[in-house]
Amino acid sequence: MESPLVDVTIAVHSATRPIARAVASVVNGTAAPYRVNVVAHNIDPEIIRSNLGEYADHPAVRLLSLRDGIPSPAGPMNLGMAEATAQFHTLLGSDDEFAPGAIDSWLALQRRTGAEVVIGRIRLVTGGPDPYPPVRRGRRTRDLSADRDRLHYRSAPLGLIDRSRFGDLRFAEGLASGEDLAYSATLWITANNIAYDLYGPPYVGHDDAEDRVTSAPRSVEADFEFLRTIEEASWFLTASTADRHALAVKLLRIHFFDAVAARLEIPGIATVSDDLLRMLDRICAWAPGVLSVLSQADRRVIDELRTGSPEPERTRVLLGRRWIYLSLGAQLTRNPFFVLHRQAPLRTLFAGARSQRVEQL
Repeated sequence: MESPLVDVTIAVHSATRPIARAVASVVNGTAAPYRVNVVAHNIDPEIIRSNLGEYADHPAVRLLSLRDGIPSPAGPMNLGMAEATAQFHTLLGSDDEFAPGAIDSWLALQRRTGAEVVIGRIRLVTGGPDPYPPVRRGRRTRDLSADRDRLHYRSAPLGLIDRSRFGDLRFAEGLASGEDLAYSATLWITANNIAYDLYGPPYVGHDDAEDRVTSAPRSVEADFEFLRTIEEASWFLTASTADRHALAVKLLRIHFFDAVAARLEIPGIATVSDDLLRMLDRICAWAPGVLSVLSQADRRVIDELRTGSPEPERTRVLLGRRWIYLSLGAQLTRNPFFVLHRQAPLRTLFAGARSQRVEQL
């Protein structure tokens, strides 16, 4: 077999995942030399071999096995990365697929730009194009910036990664969630050149997996343990104020408020409000003043938490208002001087909507 130019890692933990579809999208849709590393995670690899069907004996498909007893994708993804030898590496979810030509398009963009990371665009089968990251107008394909192009809104590192620069980078193991956040932040902040294949064939995300389960409620500390992996990263202390600010805004806007919403019922928002506020203050310490670019609606939720006894129904109503993106409360900051800040909601939402329109063309 020709030496691969791209190693693809697909981790699969269940007999019900459509692994043959994922592998077929690489085998039938890629002209460049590739290798597919299917990692059977905490499951008999012979079950996965059977599910691969005609692709089980394909010379470019390799079946690996990992039994670590940990229900996290970090371990099998890291195994695939460790076993990779190609110049580039990419990840694919076991229930997702690449549109025909996606990898070839990423490689072509990499050759044109010399990028160390190529971001693939995402199309969700049930929701259309994913508008994130909301990059700058006129800076669509190359020399992207973590801060100016708001790259942290893409947490999953889906695309092409140059192993000569990032071959030793791994997902954080042992976390309840957020295992990819330090990994992706390292890419966005330290890569010398990042390109975005906004016009090429997409990564196609499905939601037809039959084995998704709702996990038991976790402690706030467990949910935010990923903060430690970011703080321990070699680049964190030397990162620019703007880079730490951009990352902090995204973590607050997405992860913090999701954590609030998840605790409205169990164990109850009033019982964990102090824990949530400790996480809020910890993130804010990375970049003083970061709250200034949050929306008025966001700040009202925080105000309710800071009362010491937030009311669940009022908190629910306030959270709902922050998701009404066309409202003034969701678009404007409290201080009018921050309304047009690049990390403020008005410009972020506008850039995301513009990206979505471009991807639909």
